[in-house]
Amino acid sequence: MPNPPWLRAAALTATAVLLSCVLAGCGDDSQDEDLTSQQLRWTDCPAPSQAEGGGDTPSPLPDGGEWQCATMKAPLDWDEPKGDTIKLALIRAKASGDESERIGSLIFNFGGPGGSGITTLPAFGQDYTELRTRYDLVSFDPRGVGRSAPVLCANDPQLDAFFQQDATPDDTAERAELLDNTKEFNVACEENSEKILPHVRTTDAARDLDLMRQVLGDGKLHYFGISYGTELGGVYAHLFPKKVGRAVFDAVVDPTQTSEQGSLGQAKGFQLALDNYAEHCVSQTEDCPVGDSAQDVKDRIAKLLKDLDAKPIPGVLPRRLTQTAATSGIAQALYSQGFWEYLTQGLEEAYDGDGRVLMLLSDSMNGRSGNGEYSNLIAANVSINCADDKPRYTPAYVERKLPEFRAASDLFGDFLAWSMVSCTDWPVAGAADHPDVSAPGSAPILVIGNTGDPATPYEGARKMVAALGEGVGVELTYKGQGHGAYDSGNKCVQDAVNGYLLDGKVPAAGTVCS
Repeated sequence: MPNPPWLRAAALTATAVLLSCVLAGCGDDSQDEDLTSQQLRWTDCPAPSQAEGGGDTPSPLPDGGEWQCATMKAPLDWDEPKGDTIKLALIRAKASGDESERIGSLIFNFGGPGGSGITTLPAFGQDYTELRTRYDLVSFDPRGVGRSAPVLCANDPQLDAFFQQDATPDDTAERAELLDNTKEFNVACEENSEKILPHVRTTDAARDLDLMRQVLGDGKLHYFGISYGTELGGVYAHLFPKKVGRAVFDAVVDPTQTSEQGSLGQAKGFQLALDNYAEHCVSQTEDCPVGDSAQDVKDRIAKLLKDLDAKPIPGVLPRRLTQTAATSGIAQALYSQGFWEYLTQGLEEAYDGDGRVLMLLSDSMNGRSGNGEYSNLIAANVSINCADDKPRYTPAYVERKLPEFRAASDLFGDFLAWSMVSCTDWPVAGAADHPDVSAPGSAPILVIGNTGDPATPYEGARKMVAALGEGVGVELTYKGQGHGAYDSGNKCVQDAVNGYLLDGKVPAAGTVCS
């Protein structure tokens, strides 16, 4: 399942005063034109909005290729396609090769849900240099995200307090505070974003994808989905199986799980990643600075979190590093083996009373920039998850499930179990227990599972292959660490993906890369 509100990949501000400006994207004027025939006006990209995370305009690609941006109209409500519209933000880098060799557009969704494709694609653009020889690289802010009619909830000071709260309550008072804070957050979302909340389901985004395909001039959707992007791609394949072109799913969400099962799977996945980190640290030629053995590393982390529960330490001032912030910071560092050195540094400094590095990792997880402003990552993540997921879990139910979650992970179990209450008071009903991704008649979809993935455990890839249906999903295994495979730089994985997307060569089912 998609990550719960406090856990998401790599990468919420608003008040009612801003609402009228932001929801200008949700035009009250109805439209009569055929949206499939609209012409996109590509121009130089502006600097990312605060909802997208802020920052500078995207830099040109290493070969000088420029990024261009446009907006596409889509129905606010796909059940009323002639009604109000919203504007979806798109970004592209045109294909670098000969026009006669161009295949079309390759559309990326990097997951979350809630991540801005407008900021993420340029950040990783050089990784797709070979794919760009035959494709325009395209990404977008899905509805509810970034510049695409963003969901807006709490303001920056409120979010600072929200992420400082105790998300693993130990008694009745702490439990009541967590539930009250969650309800306040959900009420703020309804007050500030009531118009868009019913229309941010993954099925809505999948229909946007098909409109995008047509507006970009492609007969088939060529697609690269990562993390939650694999769920979006699977839902698209279910709704439009005959329109699937060449598609790759990397870091695969298990489409058969309820949100509870997804959270439990993540508890196991993050525990596995922590085990791997600890083993790696103590296996280095020099002494591991955060433990004498793998078990000692984990025991010291557990003690740190227990101590922080009783007494937080200085973090990014004036904030203090709480148990919850430290847990989310550790989780963020486990998303990539490249972050492990920062986890070691953060732990070493936290043991000496300095929580800045772990808090910066936590801030990254929650979409907080260095100037103290938040993107709308968390607001969009909660909104999309709660609109998609039908189950609503009570505090009593969570408490009954705590032993099972703790058995999966001493460190992350409580954290992920209590995250299940995030949708309890949500104003929009959830759509289903889990997405339908069955896609009989679809072209082959390359499905990549990573054995060390903490956020989308490896087993999800096989479940996706089975759910897509016979002759559709083609499984490839990457024996590695971190969230995702292609961007790890593994040549075997990249050759398989590039061979399929560029030349249509489907790897043999069961291919293993290490």
